[in-house]
Amino acid sequence: MPGRRSSLPRLLLVTGMSGAGKTTVLNALEDMGWDCVDNLPTALLDAFVNGERDARQTLPVAVGMDVRSRGFDPKALPALLRSIEGVTPEILYLDCAGTELIRRYDETRRRHPLAPDRPAEDGIARERGATAAVRQIADTVLDTTDLTPAELRDELLRRYGGEVDQPVVTISSFGFARGISRTADLVFDMRFIANPHWIDELRTQTGEDAAVQAYVDADPAWKPTMEQIETLLTGLIPRYWAAGKSYLTVAFGCTGGRHRSVAAAVEMASRLREAGFSPIVRHRDLASLPSDTIEGHPATKPSGDTGGAGQ
Repeated sequence: MPGRRSSLPRLLLVTGMSGAGKTTVLNALEDMGWDCVDNLPTALLDAFVNGERDARQTLPVAVGMDVRSRGFDPKALPALLRSIEGVTPEILYLDCAGTELIRRYDETRRRHPLAPDRPAEDGIARERGATAAVRQIADTVLDTTDLTPAELRDELLRRYGGEVDQPVVTISSFGFARGISRTADLVFDMRFIANPHWIDELRTQTGEDAAVQAYVDADPAWKPTMEQIETLLTGLIPRYWAAGKSYLTVAFGCTGGRHRSVAAAVEMASRLREAGFSPIVRHRDLASLPSDTIEGHPATKPSGDTGGAGQ
């Protein structure tokens, strides 16, 4: 991973979808000691990076650019970054689901820069197409759809807060009924485990609760599955790092995202910490309400989702 191991200062281009959190990212990086500037014209990039910065000369540099920036050309960005001498360039692309972007624009009452006289969704569609080339070449794509500002800052601290000797590992949980995880590198489907949702006293609890963890642990398939996944991950994580991968997201899924996947994420994070890694844990659907409709009645669920109501 050239960007993390090079002795040269880092130059991070922060770009992506308008409303995805660029200002929050730059503020967080500045708090971490980065030299930051937002909405810089491309013609001034070299002068900003290599101009007189006094004691800040050795600081990592973060530059915010998007479709509003003068001279912004997604196709020309790679060559522009490579032309800057004395730094190790990286691109951070901030993405976000269209529905969430629309909600944010409605909440702030701001107009989209590419649709000043049209609905925000028109501008979002145009911008997504215009920046697709940058997203493809980005060193990191960070989806902020499900992140609160505090969680985003925490994620940035782990990714850009200092030198590390292992990739940033995120262990997450989600519910297939609400859509598969968008950011996962590896996905493990836990729907073959007996479902605590169909146990009355466990339905309103989650995989963070001891009773639910004890229930799934009693399933004969649980321990061997977790042991095999742990063995797989402890072998793969160093290989991902050696191959230059800085960030790895491992997602556990179940039907609703409240019981089995959460318990699996909690336990796997604990196992990895004991193995010397420092994973962070995120539960996408933990706050959702229990729903028989989403889980499906045990008598009508597809084979493989064993339920547990009759156990």
